[in-house]
Amino acid sequence: MLKKRLDGEIQPGIKWGPFTMRIPFVHMRFSLPDMLQGFAVAGATGLALVPYFVALLGLSFEEAVVMAMIHSLLISFSWMFFGDPYAPGWLTPAIPFVVAFITSPVYAGNHALQFQAMTALSINFALILILLGVTGLGSKLVKIVPNVLKGGIILGAAIAAFLRVTKDGDVANVFQSAPIAGTLGVVVCLLFAFSKPLQAIAMRNMTFAKILGFGLLPGFVLAGVVGFFTGEFQFNIRWEILDVGASTVSLWEKASPFAIGWPPVETFAASFPLALITYILFFGDLVTGNEMIEHAQQERKDEKLDVNSSRAHMATGIRNIMMALTAPFFGTQGVLWTGIQVVLLKRWTQGKEKLNSIYDSIGSFYLFGLPILFVVLPLVTLLEPLLPVALAVTLILTAFACATLALSLVEDATERGAMVITAMAFSLYEPWQGLLIGLFTIIMLCGVKVFSVQNNKERVDNED
Repeated sequence: MLKKRLDGEIQPGIKWGPFTMRIPFVHMRFSLPDMLQGFAVAGATGLALVPYFVALLGLSFEEAVVMAMIHSLLISFSWMFFGDPYAPGWLTPAIPFVVAFITSPVYAGNHALQFQAMTALSINFALILILLGVTGLGSKLVKIVPNVLKGGIILGAAIAAFLRVTKDGDVANVFQSAPIAGTLGVVVCLLFAFSKPLQAIAMRNMTFAKILGFGLLPGFVLAGVVGFFTGEFQFNIRWEILDVGASTVSLWEKASPFAIGWPPVETFAASFPLALITYILFFGDLVTGNEMIEHAQQERKDEKLDVNSSRAHMATGIRNIMMALTAPFFGTQGVLWTGIQVVLLKRWTQGKEKLNSIYDSIGSFYLFGLPILFVVLPLVTLLEPLLPVALAVTLILTAFACATLALSLVEDATERGAMVITAMAFSLYEPWQGLLIGLFTIIMLCGVKVFSVQNNKERVDNED
């Protein structure tokens, strides 16, 4: 029996502590359009890091798919068990920093140490989230972070992402591995996501608007077709079901701290600056998600969306701990998938007759937490040649969005210069070194006044 919502109230669910659990077909309906979109977009994106898992961490393809499946399961069940009205996803801007961290001379080539570093990062980050969420100190901490430092971190993530996709031998460098198909796919995806001329054409031409509405899909299809005919992509379809049990056991033996040992204190200390930096990125996503929901709420009065930043802190922290103990790869458990949140909220604002609850849309998009795609190897192996393209597209789109955001945060010329130096430091050095260089540069060039909350009053008011 589907639980009905009173007009203007929160969607019904089962309260447990600060969280609310919602069960498919009891507290939410099925939405076919969202399910079809989620199957293609969420499935392919969830597999995008598989090339890194194989090339950097020494996993087999099957183990890497299981790792991606665990990450997706934790993301997919987040809204169901914790009750936040967000479309959860990766902390994508942090991933280039993470890859640079585990490929540094201290960890490179030693997969056990790399997994221990991932575990340390995830636990550090989780403890920060839970502590700040429980105490409510999270918003107060970020208010003292000046825009110039925040912009330096975000711009540094953009530079690091661009460096990854252009580095010789990197799995994300499709310009090297598949120069024709890869470049074409990335360019088409970038244009469909950000091109103002194409958006202007879509306003005048309904047919083109429908094509543009497919988002990144045309770029992937075009890359796949061109890559097949140029011979850059080899499609080796495996007609079988993934042996989840065996691959999970072997992954556990290679990655879990219960099998390979817990990180030493030195690793926790070395990873803490990156965890702190990632928290700033997390908070930015949280503010963005809350503002998007608040804006959409004005068009739907029949359902109240319950936004609680402290709850989001704790939920994301719990997911990071679970990931750290099973399949540690830091950066895969964030609070918001910005692009998808926009799409799902847009459908929700079309009215109750189109979508009864936001949870109908979120739940269907994430396939009610069922990892169908990951166990069907014909589908996985069909997408396998395109995974480097998916990774490159993810990094480049993130880099572009981060760069535009960072450059909009400061207007003072001196602060812009300090921000660029800070960004270069973050992209070229260890996280703690980048943080120290950035702080020193900002204090020397801009003065300590930039750390004053009053000096950033406009930003504080917007976040409040």
